[in-house]
Amino acid sequence: MKRLHRHSLRHRLYLQIYLALVTALVLFAVAASCLWWIAPRDREAEMFLGGMAELIGEVLPPPDRPADEQKIALERLAGKFEADLTLLDADGRPVASAGPVIAAPHTRFSGSGIAHSAGHGMLAVMALPDGRRLLADHAGRHRPLGALLMIAVLAAMLALASLPLARRLTRRLERLRAGVDTLGSGNLRARVNVEGSDEIAELARSFNRAAERIERLVHAQKDALATASHELRSPLARMRVAIELLGVDTRRDVRERIASDIDELDDLIGEILLTSRLDASPDVDRNDDVDLLALVAEEGARVGADVGGTAVTLRGDARLLRRLARNLFENARRYGSGSAIEADVAPAPGGGAVLRVSDRGPGIPDVERERVFEAFYRRSGTSEGEGGGVGLGLALVRRIAESHGGTARAVARDGGGTTIEVTFGARQKGASQ
Repeated sequence: MKRLHRHSLRHRLYLQIYLALVTALVLFAVAASCLWWIAPRDREAEMFLGGMAELIGEVLPPPDRPADEQKIALERLAGKFEADLTLLDADGRPVASAGPVIAAPHTRFSGSGIAHSAGHGMLAVMALPDGRRLLADHAGRHRPLGALLMIAVLAAMLALASLPLARRLTRRLERLRAGVDTLGSGNLRARVNVEGSDEIAELARSFNRAAERIERLVHAQKDALATASHELRSPLARMRVAIELLGVDTRRDVRERIASDIDELDDLIGEILLTSRLDASPDVDRNDDVDLLALVAEEGARVGADVGGTAVTLRGDARLLRRLARNLFENARRYGSGSAIEADVAPAPGGGAVLRVSDRGPGIPDVERERVFEAFYRRSGTSEGEGGGVGLGLALVRRIAESHGGTARAVARDGGGTTIEVTFGARQKGASQ
């Protein structure tokens, strides 16, 4: 609900811009209303036009005079008023005109006033004393200029109304850009203030989340290197002690212990290098068609595991998938208390595959089932060097699974023990054979 509120319509950026335009139009309407309010009222216009009609009636020739004489008089008046004029007889028929003939208004009324006419807009209608009517269209000669002026005023008002919003948005974007530059310069603690609840605010939140993740990853890498240095010193120290114990007649158990420590050190270095490779490039090349069941059976034979299931072909990196299976079996061998190891391969619903490796060891406490996939994490009750593990086996299992579109998890096994379940997603194009 909180996320829904953050993305509510009233906080959408496009609505803010739309409301700004609507506000500008409202301001325009208010300004137009004010102009209309200060303009002459209809009653005042009627009184004014009525008086003008009395004066013009005395200037114009009487109705029985020829049309040419009426036209000359109208042109004289049109020049003085700078308007188009049309004279109608008592029946509403045009008698003479100065300029284009103005159509009679649709609304007929006995007195003088302002009327609407198709193609002319507002007309001044003057009822002469002798029954004739004079139509005047003053705006007709200046309509283009008036239209341009109205458009210019409207554009100016829109620009003024939109400027504060646009400036506010650009300022927020500039601050966000400054934060990105600060992060890019090496300051991993760089963050930006989240202002508002629109798309720019969400972008700022995304930047902060990304910066926080980058900071965590860099710190985790530093911690991993520091821990790796410590882990490397332990077998090396044991090797030095063992070398000091070597005499002329070197005991076989001492040589085996040295060889074991060297193997442990070699495995640790290899897994650290592979972890660094997956961290640097999570998307591996998956160009091999891998028979997952056959691969698991080969690795299971090394530890005497019972492997079964359905043959499933995955598209992936065969070397990494082999390392994944090997780490699963080694983990079960080290922490399974010598119990039988079982593995099962099956197609996943909707495509892909599921690999399960199970043992009957003491199991993993609920609070540690997620932590066992962390690099260099050791389960409670195990000491350094116990079982030959260095704490990277299951961490690599999960990373290899994720690089192949899957995931890994630890689940409790019915009857005791642990099952490590690796699920490969449908994008692996798994197909049962």
